[in-house]
Amino acid sequence: MRTAIAALILLLLALSGCDRSSSTGAEVQPPSPPISARGDAQRDIAPLRRHVPIDVEVTPLTMAKVENFDMRRGRAYPMQPPTIPHSVDGYQVDLNSNRCMVCHARANATRFQAPEVSVTHYMDRDDQFLATISPRRYFCMQCHVVQTDAEPLVANNFIDIDSLLMQEQAQELNQ
Repeated sequence: MRTAIAALILLLLALSGCDRSSSTGAEVQPPSPPISARGDAQRDIAPLRRHVPIDVEVTPLTMAKVENFDMRRGRAYPMQPPTIPHSVDGYQVDLNSNRCMVCHARANATRFQAPEVSVTHYMDRDDQFLATISPRRYFCMQCHVVQTDAEPLVANNFIDIDSLLMQEQAQELNQ
């Protein structure tokens, strides 16, 4: 009999639109705002879609060409891994072999006139130096990408510290 009465009360509460959480003291969360009120999604995604509306199919850009002229490119943000200024097609980087290290290992860098791998790549997670590349830094292309002639999708006004210092020195000389 008691279970029938409890079931009846729950049914009446459900039909009346009452929420049991209000009787327990828990706050009732208001419904989330519609997507249009959360921000201007069209404005936020527009640069990535080359200002094509979201409901229109975007014509893909042509594939970017690898810039293979062995010149270092500037960085787009602080602590950015350097980009690779040459093609890496066919490079084998797996558990048994790392083609990048043929030229960029400390022992070979001068012979191949290649920049040697940073000392940070020889450190473990406890900042202890290792004799070989750290396993965390072994797969080069998880951080380093090949330079291409692709146009940036978004504007970037980053200025590296060397350029800032040169601007400051130039301003001091002009005063």
